[in-house]
Amino acid sequence: MTAARTPPPARTGYLAVLALPGALRVFLPAMLGRLSFAMVALALLLLVQARTGSFAAAGLATGAFGLANVLASPVRARLVDAHGQRPVLVALAVAHAAGLVGVLAVVRMGAPVGVVVVTAALAGLAMPPLGAAMRVVWAALVPDARMRTRAYSLDAVGEEVVFTVGPLVVAALVAVADPEVAVLASAAASVLGTLGMTSSRLSRAQGARQAPPEGQSTRDGRARRRSADPLRQPLVIPLLVTLLGVGAVLGSVEVAVAALAERAGSTALAGPLLAAFAAGSAVGGLAYGTRAWRAPARIRLVVLVAAMLAATAVLAAVASRVPAAPDARALILLAAALVPVGLFLAPAMVTGYLLADAQTEPSVRTEASAWVNTAVNTGVALAAAAVGAVVDAAGPLAGIGVGVVAALVVTGIAAPALLRRRATAERAEAEAEAEAPADGTAS
Repeated sequence: MTAARTPPPARTGYLAVLALPGALRVFLPAMLGRLSFAMVALALLLLVQARTGSFAAAGLATGAFGLANVLASPVRARLVDAHGQRPVLVALAVAHAAGLVGVLAVVRMGAPVGVVVVTAALAGLAMPPLGAAMRVVWAALVPDARMRTRAYSLDAVGEEVVFTVGPLVVAALVAVADPEVAVLASAAASVLGTLGMTSSRLSRAQGARQAPPEGQSTRDGRARRRSADPLRQPLVIPLLVTLLGVGAVLGSVEVAVAALAERAGSTALAGPLLAAFAAGSAVGGLAYGTRAWRAPARIRLVVLVAAMLAATAVLAAVASRVPAAPDARALILLAAALVPVGLFLAPAMVTGYLLADAQTEPSVRTEASAWVNTAVNTGVALAAAAVGAVVDAAGPLAGIGVGVVAALVVTGIAAPALLRRRATAERAEAEAEAEAPADGTAS
């Protein structure tokens, strides 16, 4: 008589997300494509500097690339929503790679700096929004609220990993070959990752999404009374303003840490210090996704940003004790103080994506997710520009202080709207549905 087989234990936690049909098939190539984004800025900087001998020219080209990427992000996402993932993402990836090859060509030709800057901007305009597209796939694959939080947390942690690995890959390629190879590798990763992602069943299922006209019933039978434009939905503007503050903290910390590393004798030390920040974010994201939260996303976001600001104030206190020429002990303490700041970054981003989902129609969720990224990246860019000047004039501690004050101001403006118990009936119901715990546990 044959003994009955014991069924294997059900997967739990993040394994349950990855075990969903088709999840790994779409997630891994999406991560490869996003590795390109983590490589490209440093690769361009090193390429232009090596060929022109000018950090000013390299900074202009890299800045133009980044600015074009940020400004075009919502437009690209809108195209994905309107026409589907596969045609738009593939076209953008090819155009982006062609733009990077164009930068290589004009730099090799010794073209004027203005031409290099314009070509870099064109490459930035065409970066495919793989992160936003992947979150739309997660939302379709994981309707359960708690599991979706876990999926978004996994996605955020994966992004932290690639943004830690990307600069290391660039450094290795430059060391053994040339900055041109690093730029070409970035272009190849973008194309291959995009092709791999969009050839998957789950991505192909994300076709063109047309919002129902005003007055027509939505998917749940409620009459739609307003435009589907994400920026016109309740709480979206306060959400984006709050995330602008998160970006301000991030940008100020990055610049201040680089300045502190320079004081220690090598700007290369900024790498390990920022890796501690990224490690904190990864740990925070993993921990955040394992819990079911009873508090609404709008409340959690305010609490997370407040905690991040408190941790940044502690970082400033530690930085104030760092000597003019930091020793190893001072740098270790600084790295330890960076971990708690990072701890709240990924959870804040995940909560921002969840809140954007709850407030917008499925037909515009790629665009809504892109607006979340745009808000943070704009905060980073503005803070980096302002804090750089402050650091030169008054030192790294003042730079951190500027970031904290800026974040306090914008969060103070937006928080009352997020904390108020007032929203349109359909959005209140949507948020309640999105936030309902999947089981009996809650925090």
